[in-house]
Amino acid sequence: MTALVHHEARGGVATITLDSPHNRNALSVRLLGELERALHHAIGDEGVRVIVLTGTGPVFCSGADLKEQAPAQNGRPHDAPVTASFPEIMSLVWGSPKPVICRLNGTARAGGLGLVAACDFAIAPDSATFAFSEVRLGVVPAMISVTVLRRLDPRAAAEYFLTGEVFGAARAAEIGLLTRAVPAEELDATVAHYAGMLLRGGPESLAITKQLVRTVPGMSVDDGMREMARLSAQRFTSPEGQEGIRAFMEKRPASWIPEPGSEGDTAP
Repeated sequence: MTALVHHEARGGVATITLDSPHNRNALSVRLLGELERALHHAIGDEGVRVIVLTGTGPVFCSGADLKEQAPAQNGRPHDAPVTASFPEIMSLVWGSPKPVICRLNGTARAGGLGLVAACDFAIAPDSATFAFSEVRLGVVPAMISVTVLRRLDPRAAAEYFLTGEVFGAARAAEIGLLTRAVPAEELDATVAHYAGMLLRGGPESLAITKQLVRTVPGMSVDDGMREMARLSAQRFTSPEGQEGIRAFMEKRPASWIPEPGSEGDTAP
């Protein structure tokens, strides 16, 4: 049976590729299972520092596999819904201690946008289009709202969640869904640029900083100052912090930066 998700690690970067172009990389039960395993593999691999999530074909992800959601002969939905492990997968991406870059190979719809929003960075070709099409099918963007509403401008979320209207990559970047929309010929170079910058950060520092971006805005100023002063002192004296300072003073790469040309293992 041909795999629907491929995983490759090289130079500290794990690339996870959705490879089900025949149904526009729809979130079938089998694809979700393979994606979950690939994510666990990449997160648990000590040699991996950055994860890139991408796809094959003209569509990054079209959302739920509607063939699996269609009623069975008895008029009821099939017993194994496509959403069986989707919340866990979005949580894995969102909570990954390793930065996750979504390299959109093309268009995304509905559930696919939940994955986009769960990633730390999202880079798309400027020709890509997007839509939260759930209401037009009589369903709701329930699960993906958990990640998407943490990214989108509230007015834009209401506009596109309620209308299901298709919008372009420039608009997606404007409202916070994408980090960058670039010409298709610049996509790989832009993703490589971000991955290269992330590889220069300390692994522990990156994981902690991911959490700061999300938690500090919810703190009061007094609590934030107190907690961040404690964390700052802790990190300056940590082994990773001390190594980073020594490397800077000695004008050399820090020990966590992969050597040029280094490669990891390719997962089955």
